Amino acid sequence: MVANQEAPAAESAPVDAMRLASRWRSPAEWDAAAAALEAEPVPSELNTANSSGLFAVVSIDKMSVKYLGANNHGHDVGVVQADCPAPARRAVYYFEMTVKNAGLKGQTSIGFTTESFKMRRQPGWESQSCGYHGDDGYLYRGPGKSESFGPKFTSGDIIGAGINYISQELFFTKNGSLVGSFPKDIKGPLYPTIAVHSQDEELTVNFGKEQFCFDIEGYILEEKLKQQSASDKLYLQPDISHWIVRSYLLHYGYQDTLNSFDMASETDPPANHQNGYGEPPEIYGLSHRKLLRQLIMNGDIDSAFKRLEEWYPQVIKDETSVICFLLHSQRFIEYIRGEHLENAVKYARANLANFLTHKAFEGLLKESVALLAYEKPSESCIGYLLDSPQREFVADAVNAAVLSTNPSMKDPESCLYSCLEKLLRQLTACSSELRAFNSDQGDTFLLHKEMQTCERSRRP
Repeated sequence: MVANQEAPAAESAPVDAMRLASRWRSPAEWDAAAAALEAEPVPSELNTANSSGLFAVVSIDKMSVKYLGANNHGHDVGVVQADCPAPARRAVYYFEMTVKNAGLKGQTSIGFTTESFKMRRQPGWESQSCGYHGDDGYLYRGPGKSESFGPKFTSGDIIGAGINYISQELFFTKNGSLVGSFPKDIKGPLYPTIAVHSQDEELTVNFGKEQFCFDIEGYILEEKLKQQSASDKLYLQPDISHWIVRSYLLHYGYQDTLNSFDMASETDPPANHQNGYGEPPEIYGLSHRKLLRQLIMNGDIDSAFKRLEEWYPQVIKDETSVICFLLHSQRFIEYIRGEHLENAVKYARANLANFLTHKAFEGLLKESVALLAYEKPSESCIGYLLDSPQREFVADAVNAAVLSTNPSMKDPESCLYSCLEKLLRQLTACSSELRAFNSDQGDTFLLHKEMQTCERSRRP
C-alpha cells in the first residue's frame, strides 16, 4: 500500500496546460493534425505528359500502355512514369503491373526512376534508376550494373515493385510472391515506372485502386514485427515496465488503482529501493490529488475550488491564471450539461469575462460559450466539451499545478508528464530523427493514429 506524503507546499510554478498529453483538442483537430503530418500526393495514373510518346500509347483512362514502333535499336523504348513520385511518409509503398501481352520479344519492365530520367531508356539502364526486366529476369541498377535476380515474366503475369522505407530496400514480386529485395541506393523522389520495348507489348498498372495480387498488408506487418523483434532483444532492467506503469498511476493521483496494482503484483515499493526505483516526487500530495481528480471528474468544480483554497491556495492565487480559467470554464460547461442555462449565463458574465482579452484562452473560451447557441449542445459540433475527456484535461491541469508546488521537485517539466509520456515523446522524436536521417522517408510514430488502429483492431 502507498502511504500518502504531504509536505509544506512551495509557490506554484506557471503550468502550461496546453502542453499536457490530454490537452483540449476537438476530434476534428486531432484528425486534421494527423492528416497534415501524413498528407502527400499518391500516384493514381500514368503521366502522359512525360513519356516516350513516339514508341508507346497510353490508354484514355491512363492505366495502360501499348508499344508502337519497330524496335530498331535500344533507344526505341516506350517508357512511362506515374503522375507523381511514390509517397515517402509511410512504412512501405507498392504498385503492380499486369502483362496483358508480352509481345514479340517480352521486353517489358517495371521499376523506379527519378524525375530527370531519360524517357527513351529502360528503367535500370540509367543511373539513379532500377528495373526488373521480363525478357531475362535480370535486375538493372544503372549502366553496367545487371545481375540475375528472378524468373522471367510474360503474358498474364502480375509483377509488383515496392519501396521498403523501414529497411531502406527496394523489392519486386511476381504473381503474389516476393522475388527479392536489395539496398535502396537511389536518391531523391522515385517515380513508379513501367516500359514496353517490342511490338504488341501491353501493360496495365494498379496503383492501389484494385486489390493487389501480393499481400502487401501482410508484408508490412511482417516488416514491423521484425522491427519489434529487434527491439525485444534489447536489454532492459527487470520489472522496468512495472515501475513505468506505477509511476504513471502516481503521477496522475490514481491512488486506489495504484494500491490495487501493488497488491496484485505483490510489490512492496520500499524494498525495491536497492534497484534504483525509489518513490518518485509524484508521491507528493497523492491523497489530495486523488480527491481533486474525483471532484472534477464528477463535475463538482465548486468543491474543487474550495479544496484548492484550503490545501494549495497558491495554485489559484492569480485569478487570471490558466488553472483558474480552466476551472471556471469547466464550471460553466457543467451548468450547460445540467441544462441550467440561466445560471450558465450569469456565471459566464461574472467569471469568464475577465479572460476575454487573453489570447491564450481564446479558442477554448469561444468554443465553451458557443454551447449556449445550440438547443441540443451535446449533439453539436462542439458537444465533445460535454464529454469526460474535457473533465480529464482540467483534472490533469490541476494535478500538474499541485505537483508544481512540491519543493523537492527539481525539474519543472516533471509536473507535466509522467515517465510513460516522456518515453512516448522520446519515441516520437526518435522516429522523426530517423526519418530525417533517411531523407524524410518512412513512417512516423503518431500516438493518436496508433490508438485509433488499436481501437479498430478490438472491434468485433
